[in-house]
Amino acid sequence: MERLSTSFFRHAGGVLLAGLFLQAGAAEQSQLDPQEAYRISQAVVGTAPGDYTLRDREGRPVRLSSYRGQPLLVSFIYTGCFQVCPSDTALIARAVDATQDLLGHGTFRVASIGFNVPFDSPQAMAAFARERGISARNWEFLSPDMRTIGPLARDFGFSYLPTPKGFDHLTQLTVVDRDGRIFRQLYGDGLNAQAIVSTLRDMDNGVVPVPSGWSGVVARVRLLCTVYDSNTGSYRTNYAVVIGLLAGASILGSVAWLLFSEWRSQRKQA
Repeated sequence: MERLSTSFFRHAGGVLLAGLFLQAGAAEQSQLDPQEAYRISQAVVGTAPGDYTLRDREGRPVRLSSYRGQPLLVSFIYTGCFQVCPSDTALIARAVDATQDLLGHGTFRVASIGFNVPFDSPQAMAAFARERGISARNWEFLSPDMRTIGPLARDFGFSYLPTPKGFDHLTQLTVVDRDGRIFRQLYGDGLNAQAIVSTLRDMDNGVVPVPSGWSGVVARVRLLCTVYDSNTGSYRTNYAVVIGLLAGASILGSVAWLLFSEWRSQRKQA
């Protein structure tokens, strides 16, 4: 079984509004069982969540099926959290930005879903995104309703528990494939660009998806000439590869020039 990192679970502090305990069944336990939550999370891999209808930041209905055709990264948050959800969202944002810088925009989409219903309204989700400076066109913040949140969270294998200080919940990023099936769950310290790129590559049988045309050529060159830097959470130029490519190109150019010179010399003699 995959080793659980120390940040696999987060206790999300925040204002606990009246009625939240009723939403989750007023469980008596004070924190989630890590092993059980992990089991629930992994049990949904390979399954397809239902085609739920949620609302975007403008209040417009959005069906999950509308995301099919591209990989989708899904995180669960609640807007009343003042520490964990903002920091995890910032972590995901850095990973998403680094992945898009490497592969190009339009390679995948992202959705953050508010689970503190009814308080994670479209207006609250819009404010949360705005305060975090997230304006990417491929990243939406969605609000379910009271009837949807329970089955929606179960379909994604997301566990959370209301506590007197907020919520104890799973730190999870769900990767959904183009057909709408859950391909992989990423947790805690694994929420980085390297994990996302690796997952997208594994999803396509070892081939990292890149856009078509010239942007795809640029992305392939960047993939070849960059290496992941765990200190910055981004990809940087691998100068050893660049030097090797330049040296190889120089050798090929020299050989081509020698062959051309020999061919021209023989032609003159003829």
